[in-house]
Amino acid sequence: MAVRGWMLPVLPAWGVMVGLVAGLSVGRVSAAENATGRPNFLVIVADDLGFSDLGCYGGEIDTPELDRLAAGGLRFTQFYNTARCWPSRAALLTGYYAQQVRRDSVPGIVSGGRGRRPAWAKLLTEYLKPLGYRSYHSGKWHIDGTPLQNGFDRSYRVDDQDRYFAPRLHWEDDIKLPQPKMDSGYYATVAIANHAVKCLRDHAEHHAGKPFFVYLCFTCPHFPLQALPEDIQKYRGKYRAGWDALRRQRHERQQALGLVRCSLSPRTDGVPAWEMLSETERDEWEVRMAVHAAMVDRMDREIGRVLQQVKTMGAWDDTLVLFLSDNGASAERIVRGDGHDPQAPPGSARWYRCLEPGWANLANAPLRYSKIYVHEGGISTPLIVHWPKGIRGRGELRHNPCHLIDVPPTLMALAGGQWPPANLAPAAPPPPGKNLVPVFDRDNSVRHDVLWWYHSGNRAIRMGDWKLVSVGEKGPWELYDLANDRSETTNLAERHPDKVRELAQVWQKHLEEFRRHATADGKAIPTP
Repeated sequence: MAVRGWMLPVLPAWGVMVGLVAGLSVGRVSAAENATGRPNFLVIVADDLGFSDLGCYGGEIDTPELDRLAAGGLRFTQFYNTARCWPSRAALLTGYYAQQVRRDSVPGIVSGGRGRRPAWAKLLTEYLKPLGYRSYHSGKWHIDGTPLQNGFDRSYRVDDQDRYFAPRLHWEDDIKLPQPKMDSGYYATVAIANHAVKCLRDHAEHHAGKPFFVYLCFTCPHFPLQALPEDIQKYRGKYRAGWDALRRQRHERQQALGLVRCSLSPRTDGVPAWEMLSETERDEWEVRMAVHAAMVDRMDREIGRVLQQVKTMGAWDDTLVLFLSDNGASAERIVRGDGHDPQAPPGSARWYRCLEPGWANLANAPLRYSKIYVHEGGISTPLIVHWPKGIRGRGELRHNPCHLIDVPPTLMALAGGQWPPANLAPAAPPPPGKNLVPVFDRDNSVRHDVLWWYHSGNRAIRMGDWKLVSVGEKGPWELYDLANDRSETTNLAERHPDKVRELAQVWQKHLEEFRRHATADGKAIPTP
């Protein structure tokens, strides 16, 4: 299947296209031509990627491009997200907890996926623009409003999470595009990278004197598990050992790499031991992980094309690259979109399967639980940071606990801007994120007094190395010492009831405070 030369159609009404034709000449500009002296930013976000899926985080999937970034930069071992896609993207681009800006559940008001941000909750792009930055978006959006309404100069937006080969919902520059034909050669991961490369080429040709911010958001490896056949073939048979053995292998590699010091979390309740499955069941499950691996592998290759364009432009040394995931791997069991055809080739457009808990256990190893939950497996993301000109460390680890809310203050500091912004609206609370630039040089140099989570009723708070967490609003509080038990295997709640009460009170205080922030503009809509 030809994919690299695929182009979105030329539409007669406006004559736009977002493809990259293989072999076209590319623009070149030296880094010195960025007259501002400010670094470029390339923020790459995967969707539902597990903590250990990358090779440089202990996985067996081939990810040489990201592994090279890690070898030439930094890997963070305790970087956090919000456990779900839309709140993570709100936190990443606003610098606020999603509840503060109505993009995750706030009791009593319309919030979460249907929530609309207060006017004061601007995106990072709107603060970068006055500093001379050009901003480009490609891929998943999942934020209220549209990219061009929120400070981006160009965008290719894919809102169809059910079809990798023929999305019904995709836009260029906020103008809807037709659905590609099934035999067109379209594959979402390739198309998303194509648009990023196209924007960079155009930047080099027409805006070389300005720094750029590229927000590159892949839709993979989010379900459905759909991948190119040649990529799937590469991994067929490689997961026959099963989730139990492969989890142990990943854990051993992670320990050898210094990424974790904890034990391996227990298998999720309800997941059978691999050895208890029949041969037919093993065949059915093995192919799912092979497709997942193929999706991650393809994403890595497409990232390599984007990175090559940055090098070709002469901007490599002064481009800060961040790679992360919006949440942990998913254990969801869902069939939607065009449904599932059991006779369709595995990983094809008519095949709709998810990882489910067994393989999510592997993807998030050694951590507990998965996406939606706020145990470590749901909220922990790889974070790779690479910047040849600005970071001295090569291949080093950073164990400093950090969060998505730290990205805007970090980028603004490097861009020469002010954080909190000088023109922050009166109703806006102080943003809670921290500037991570000191951590680039020295581990554990930035401290959060509190890190806080609340999603789908699941609650958590981290203060120092203590973490309090529950499954659901009515679930009992569990207490863990993350310094010695990152995999959350030994619940210390009964031994330290005073610590449970202390952290629970702080958690509740933050919920009440964030509700005040979410309603301060007087425009919050009460829930029916």
